[in-house]
Amino acid sequence: MKNSKEIAKELYELEHKICLIYAFNATGKTQLSVGYKNYTKAQNGGRHTGVYYNAYSEDLFVWDNDEEHQNENVKLGIKGSSLNTHHSLLLDTPILIEKLSLYNPNYIFELNLYEDGNREKGIASISFYEDENKGIPIKISRGQEKIFIWCFYLALFDVETFTGDGEQDAHLFIDDPVSSMDENNIYLTTESIINLIDGVFPNKKVIITTHHIGLFSILANRFTKGEKSKIFESQTKTYLLQKDINTGELSLNEKNGVFLFHLHLLKTLEDAINDELFVYHFALLRQLLEHIASFLGRPRIGYVLNQIGMEDASMVSDKINSLSHQDVYRTKSNLMSDKDIPLFEEIFSKIIEKYRFKY
Repeated sequence: MKNSKEIAKELYELEHKICLIYAFNATGKTQLSVGYKNYTKAQNGGRHTGVYYNAYSEDLFVWDNDEEHQNENVKLGIKGSSLNTHHSLLLDTPILIEKLSLYNPNYIFELNLYEDGNREKGIASISFYEDENKGIPIKISRGQEKIFIWCFYLALFDVETFTGDGEQDAHLFIDDPVSSMDENNIYLTTESIINLIDGVFPNKKVIITTHHIGLFSILANRFTKGEKSKIFESQTKTYLLQKDINTGELSLNEKNGVFLFHLHLLKTLEDAINDELFVYHFALLRQLLEHIASFLGRPRIGYVLNQIGMEDASMVSDKINSLSHQDVYRTKSNLMSDKDIPLFEEIFSKIIEKYRFKY
């Protein structure tokens, strides 16, 4: 058992370039990101060696509702920080617009400098409008705000002079990027992370912590089993971060049999069936089938589908693979279609009936 400083030291000494860490909420993910920042600074004479996205990053953005003037000039303010000197990088390129376009926003935005126009001070606030005619600024929803802030940091991460100047270019630490986003955006956010890693690998270490098993599962699958796994697999580590409820001490365990990953998947899928199913749940269902097939010593999910009694297992396997493919999330509704739900529920029910999992 260890504390966050000791876990940070362990991650720092790890030679692998991609670290994916799954943990339940309230385990200490944000504290770990702070611990990692402090430890790496201590190793570098008190100077930052990397860039971070966590709850503290989001706290820098605060709404100014302009209540004195009946919300006529509502805007999202940005508190001053060490990042301000890098803000001007976003004024010279369309990179923030490009990052945000993945989420199809229904608004436009304007980056506002301080009143004296000094770019070195950074961006003072952001105004949002319904269309290009601008007019009266609007206040976007909480979910839209979270996505905008995430894209703001993605854009900064992507600007070479921000993370490639020799000062803060050792690592990126991303803590719970989907903590407050709705399920509709999980795959888009995963894609944005994959694109980010594509751009910095293998020059920077990337550490990602999340409580969202969907995000963890899809990322782990892409880097260890996906099309580019030959590039990433040998440099990827997946972990479970756990906390002892009695002592508060932490442990960082490699994702293996002890993790009982399939039980987390089962609970996640059951909850989705009882609540609301999204297309990406087929990707998680495929992961579950792959885990069972691997345990049984078989290379393909079709074997498991046969074992649980699915008719035309080959066709069902093709259907699952099709619905799990990344392009599906760009071309179809994020909600699972009514015609696909019965198939999903039948497969899940037959898995439980056949293997009698307890979770």
